[in-house]
Amino acid sequence: MPQVSITFQDGSQKKYDAGITLGEIAKDQEGRFGKTILAASVDDHLQDLSRTVEKDSSVVFLTFDTHEGRDVFRHSTSHILAQAVLRIWPDAKPTIGPAIEDGFYYDFDMPPVGPEDLKRIEKEMSRVVQEKIPIERKEVSKADALREFKGNEYKIRMIKELDEGTITIYKQGDFSDLCRGPHVPHTGYIRFFALTKVAGAYWRGDAKNKMLQRIYGISFPEKAQLDEYKRLQQEARQRDHRKIGRELDLFSFQEEGPGFPFWHPGGMVLRNQIEAFYRRLHHDHGYVEIKTPIILSRTLWEKSGHWDHYRENMYFTTIDGADYAVKPMNCPGGVLVFKSRIRSYKELPMKVAEFGLVHRHELAGVLHGLFRVRVFTQDDAHVYCLPEQLKDEIIKVIDLVFELYHAFGFEDFDIELSTRPEKSIGSDAMWENAEGALRDALEEKRIPYKLNPGDGAFYGPKIDFHIKDCMRRSWQCGTIQVDFAMPETLDITYMGEDGTQNHRPVMIHRAIMGSIERFIGILLEHTAGKLPMWLSPVQVKILTVSEKFTDYANGVAAKMDAAGLRVRVDDRNESIAKKVREAQLQKVNYILVVGEKEQKGGTVAVRTRANEVRGEQEVADFIRDACKEADSRG
Repeated sequence: MPQVSITFQDGSQKKYDAGITLGEIAKDQEGRFGKTILAASVDDHLQDLSRTVEKDSSVVFLTFDTHEGRDVFRHSTSHILAQAVLRIWPDAKPTIGPAIEDGFYYDFDMPPVGPEDLKRIEKEMSRVVQEKIPIERKEVSKADALREFKGNEYKIRMIKELDEGTITIYKQGDFSDLCRGPHVPHTGYIRFFALTKVAGAYWRGDAKNKMLQRIYGISFPEKAQLDEYKRLQQEARQRDHRKIGRELDLFSFQEEGPGFPFWHPGGMVLRNQIEAFYRRLHHDHGYVEIKTPIILSRTLWEKSGHWDHYRENMYFTTIDGADYAVKPMNCPGGVLVFKSRIRSYKELPMKVAEFGLVHRHELAGVLHGLFRVRVFTQDDAHVYCLPEQLKDEIIKVIDLVFELYHAFGFEDFDIELSTRPEKSIGSDAMWENAEGALRDALEEKRIPYKLNPGDGAFYGPKIDFHIKDCMRRSWQCGTIQVDFAMPETLDITYMGEDGTQNHRPVMIHRAIMGSIERFIGILLEHTAGKLPMWLSPVQVKILTVSEKFTDYANGVAAKMDAAGLRVRVDDRNESIAKKVREAQLQKVNYILVVGEKEQKGGTVAVRTRANEVRGEQEVADFIRDACKEADSRG
């Protein structure tokens, strides 16, 4: 029998009889790769363990510790969910059920499902798991696939849209699904799972289509992992930025403006502190700041491509009989500032920042506190540079991104490089140059990154920065996008060294926080509202033992205010214990108690929001130490 040579991920090789299954190879390699193999990547193609190897191949075994392995595990769990739902509601029509960043979901055309139904579905899923049903891959013709799913118009539509002559179906017992796979060998692999929520979702995300029932879930190979997930979810509920926003009186949402946050005085202090730090940092990095109008004409958005590619997310108005749009992005307005006079090559690179207020139409069902709003402020900036300056300018932006994140206590990141999507503008050469500059910058900085083919913006490739919070959740905030296309479409030029005005700069779009509103929401949940001293709306609260000491408290507060500290006096006729407890709930950094002893000695009794009692301190000494802490960023 002919043999095949298998090269493993550690570089070692071994020969096997041709036709051996990946599962048999995995079993042979358990001593080196463990017993948790779920699927395999064969010459960079994901495959089930039941597939055979017929030629020399490079094989990487996938476990739950890999991104691909987790997707296989959770995609298989979504099939178990669908099988359980059909056992309970035989008339339900499954549509799609992918793995997602934090679990999986499956959409069903079925009667409304309530939270009380989730436990019932979980019990049936457990039965499916206990039965250890083999998950089998079948290749069928398009005609056979249409017959297989003849009662499900959603599957029929998907099959008809496929170009392939052969369709892949996965079967587990009496359940079949249209799917490319791969999947785990049998349902018994999925031992620990939980259904997390149910929500409405339009078929294919189009509000014109029918509303489906989307059931979300999570799954793990170990019970300890599921328990830890549940613990973190409970902690996340306690850290919900909407709850913290109410408790600290930072912002609110009103029925009169759904998706439009109302910022309260404390919230404005927080925003202003962030913006002031941002401005100082950008000044140090050579940026200038501009402000562009919120409403601009249709002709501009047609030239930029937004009218054709982004119109469904925009708001419109008519002025003097002409069409205008409320800007969803700042770039075209910034370009008009660049074009307001002739630019010289000596001015490049030109770094222009803007706190740009943008409006985007979001469906009511996806609005979520500060995380998904209809109006937000982008910390936008554009760098106009010479082609030969591009890589160095990208590196400088990367350095700036890390510096800003570190200042807010974010130390862990994932980086992704996204390349040309199917729907795009610009020439092949433009895209190759832009993608190459981003890739070279990351590699020169020796920054690990994940490649996302086809996930770039319609006008250029990009680097995305995902920050990790204290609960290990990932948030995409920063982005660097190289754009050779907009300088063409909006006719941006500069006067070159040769004295002609026909040279085009390269344009870098970049944001670090992305949306200030969303970034604040992330920050509040990351810190549980216990903001560092420099960001706290109220840094110090002075509590009086009785109203006799109000004048002394106000005098101390005046000195602190003059020193730049944000201070409040609580002289209500309440017990000290109650006032301390309320100040701690309000996350005030320092709580100072004043009474007869403190008044006579010119001191304050100091404690922290963590209830650390520091005792008496001279007022001047406290102000000195507090100001030093307030000026610190790390």
